[in-house]
Amino acid sequence: MTRPTPEDLVAATWFKSSASNAQNECVEVARLGSAWAGIRDSKDPEHAALIVPAGTFAELVAFVSR
Repeated sequence: MTRPTPEDLVAATWFKSSASNAQNECVEVARLGSAWAGIRDSKDPEHAALIVPAGTFAELVAFVSR
């Protein structure tokens, strides 16, 4: 499992919830290949993103959806 590169983060398609407000006060997520997910602050997308295994991200989503 090779970690994504900075170039992968730039090339990624980032998404945010449709329930987000217009002021960019939310997080964005991106699929980074089949094995990784990226999470970043929409207010500051040029700063560091949290990179986690895709399975861990799925567990996080399941947990907060309860």
